[in-house]
Amino acid sequence: MQTVYNESILETIARIAPGTELREGLERILRGRTGALIVLGSDKTVQSISSGGFNIDIEFTATRIRELAKMDGAIICDREATTLLNAGVQLLPDPTIETQESGTRHRTAERVAVQTGFPVISVSSSMSLISVYVDGIRYTVEDSQTIMSRANQAIQTLESYTNRLEQVLSSLSALEIEANVTVRDVAATLQRMEMVRRISTEAGFYLVELGSNGRLIALQLEELNRPEMPSSDVILRDYLPEDANGNKSLRAAQKKLQQLDDKEIVDLARIARTVGLDATDLDSLLYPRGYRLLSGIKTMPGAVVDRLVEQFDGLQGLMAANLKDLRAVDGIGGQRARIIRESLSRMAESSLLEQFM
Repeated sequence: MQTVYNESILETIARIAPGTELREGLERILRGRTGALIVLGSDKTVQSISSGGFNIDIEFTATRIRELAKMDGAIICDREATTLLNAGVQLLPDPTIETQESGTRHRTAERVAVQTGFPVISVSSSMSLISVYVDGIRYTVEDSQTIMSRANQAIQTLESYTNRLEQVLSSLSALEIEANVTVRDVAATLQRMEMVRRISTEAGFYLVELGSNGRLIALQLEELNRPEMPSSDVILRDYLPEDANGNKSLRAAQKKLQQLDDKEIVDLARIARTVGLDATDLDSLLYPRGYRLLSGIKTMPGAVVDRLVEQFDGLQGLMAANLKDLRAVDGIGGQRARIIRESLSRMAESSLLEQFM
């Protein structure tokens, strides 16, 4: 099952990533073999479950939180971990809140996170582990070397899948020009696009975890995330039935595609059914409207693309159109008509050449 990363977890992980003052403090606590319970945020709810301790209200530093962790009780900071608010606090969360943890510190951390809604960090001295509780999820901090290894693997996989996606898109272009596209071809293209999106998202998550240690990975990811690569909504606009081609329907189809698990995403028939295509016969022909190829023409306004598709009723009619036919479309003058005609001709020639090379 693919992992879903919500914004709260990403924000919290970014605060404890390498290079931050909080991460430096947590590592000092681990090296000192003292545990800690740290609440990132304070409000009336936190105050209502707090007992004892003392107010500090000073600037957060790694050395200060390390010294405060030597004492019994929790440490309370502001949400951004820039100010140390309280120390030596006994936290008394609602004992009826369910928890899967066994240790006292971890049970308290999970319950406080659920009751207050603030991230809570638990540092285990016996196991040398840093655990973060946020939005009902427990996240365990791993060392940078382990994360770096996963990130490099994700980058290599992304490069391979991106190259394969380019081949699939090139093949789809040739099939579209020849009017020989099947449901299988469209489903396979959507599958590759979704896989690239998932791997890119996963690599981005590793970047957040790596913090300042992920600079080289960030450069590689930026190079692989090519802006000229079309998104799945262009493919869906080309092939979904007319009654399911509105923006709302397209977004719904994209969301359903993204929700497929790792087993379902390899099933082309399942992909076709999920997005709204007829999956009875995967080898049945489909006819593109031309949105994807037209989107590859630079400086082409979306409104003009819509009028072209509506005027020529599909890619084949558009490919057969001459300059006079193109100029007859509202918003297209002589120069734009030549650009469209020449661009489509180059695409056709390029696709056919690649097919025979």
